[in-house]
Amino acid sequence: MVFKVFTGMQSENWTDDLPPCEMCGVGTAPNCVYGPDGKGTQSHPNEDGHLRFRGEEGCFLYGVFNGYDGSRVASFASQCLTAELLLGQLNSSHTDNDVRRILTQAFDVVEKSYFETIDDALAEKAHLSNYLPHNENMSFHQLSSQSQKVQERLSQLEQEVSGGATAVVALILNNRVYIANVGTNRALLCKSSSDGQNQVLQIGRPHSTDNEEELQRLAALGVDSSRVRQAGQIAGQSSTRRLGDYRVKFNYTDIDLLSGAKSRPIIAEPEIQGSYSLDGVTGFLLLMSEGLISALESAHGPEQANQEVVAMVAAELAQQTSLEAVAQSVVERIKRLHHDVYVSGRQRSTYCSRHEDMTLLIRTLNYPPLDDGALTPTQGGRIYPVSVPYSNSQSTSKTSVTLSLVMPSQSTLTNGTNTASTLEEGTPTPGSQSPTATLQSTNTQTQSSSSSSGDGSLFRQRGSQAAQPDETGRVPPYVDFSQFYRLWGSDHGDGQSTHGVMTH
Repeated sequence: MVFKVFTGMQSENWTDDLPPCEMCGVGTAPNCVYGPDGKGTQSHPNEDGHLRFRGEEGCFLYGVFNGYDGSRVASFASQCLTAELLLGQLNSSHTDNDVRRILTQAFDVVEKSYFETIDDALAEKAHLSNYLPHNENMSFHQLSSQSQKVQERLSQLEQEVSGGATAVVALILNNRVYIANVGTNRALLCKSSSDGQNQVLQIGRPHSTDNEEELQRLAALGVDSSRVRQAGQIAGQSSTRRLGDYRVKFNYTDIDLLSGAKSRPIIAEPEIQGSYSLDGVTGFLLLMSEGLISALESAHGPEQANQEVVAMVAAELAQQTSLEAVAQSVVERIKRLHHDVYVSGRQRSTYCSRHEDMTLLIRTLNYPPLDDGALTPTQGGRIYPVSVPYSNSQSTSKTSVTLSLVMPSQSTLTNGTNTASTLEEGTPTPGSQSPTATLQSTNTQTQSSSSSSGDGSLFRQRGSQAAQPDETGRVPPYVDFSQFYRLWGSDHGDGQSTHGVMTH
């Protein structure tokens, strides 16, 4: 389709009339560099971007974009990609293959359309370069007055055309989710299945310089993959797939690591995973920028990063009254954790001297709205203990605390439509609440998953009726202290305790 040319801040957005998705929250934090005293300063404007829109026919689109060397590409991609996918291109009759084809074409249009917007600037840059002396040892002050003006204009043009972005995009259509990834952002699908397994599924793989399949792809083009692996970065970035960044797309032969490539080695083609059915799924979908992932992994290591962020989200869902507050609170927790590790001076503090922009997008699945606030069990809530990695301001060691997630009673939602839950709705009897969830990681080539045994209580659907008081004004018991009294009795020599259930 034909688009308006994106010319900057004055351009009208293509997506102004699209409604935002209300089952989604976004949290952000700008980049930060810490000084010796632990105080942080922002080194550049926030370059991340995101999108969260509701289309027609049960279609939803979400994305997180990690920009670098400016926010132009991230901003352009979020607008153009939305226009390519939510203005009538998708409908409920499309098959998985249709959706994958449309997604791939959309990314291709984003890439080509962006470069069209900087065509004139690139041409001017190439033209002016011919007027400069080719002695690289000459300083700016040794240039003639005319050459200095040319150099100044070239610097301006470089700022206009430089930069790129990585992207992770989630599309929900027909209650099925598709994940399209270009670069090093991350998508997690967190769900509780009907067989009692809590699962954390990392969908897709990062396109980075330590990804074996990406290194093989580069080697097939004539690139020395061992040098790429050793360098860890290509033109300042660890990603092997990117949107924009004209240097690695048009001038790659001038880059030492890529000079042997027979064709363009850094591409914008997405890898598409899915579809994954969301029927009967309770939980949430997370899209995270590379900056957020790196901050958490720098502080605690990469081994349990997925499980930690999921536990943080679960804890905040139990406390906050809006998804926006949930997402922002999780970002703030990771930011604080990263800072605390740095000021601790401990082993991992050397990895935490700075962090990049952080973005977290949370999309709930079959999850009741949070706008009624945190409910007590007497208001219809149900208590589920969840083990949450926790670090306070006095300690940077990783510990676990058990939080009771009180799940309020409301009808469930399936992507905006009221439905009956397919998961078991019975109220647990005293003593039958699930044990604390413990997530253990297993990895595969394209996705990693974590699961825990138990009854799936981390994302269990909320009950349908609040507890009603009896004729005496009391509510039925909801806290079982029998185990406590048994232990107390054994410690104090009382034998079997006669205490029963405490009734509030």
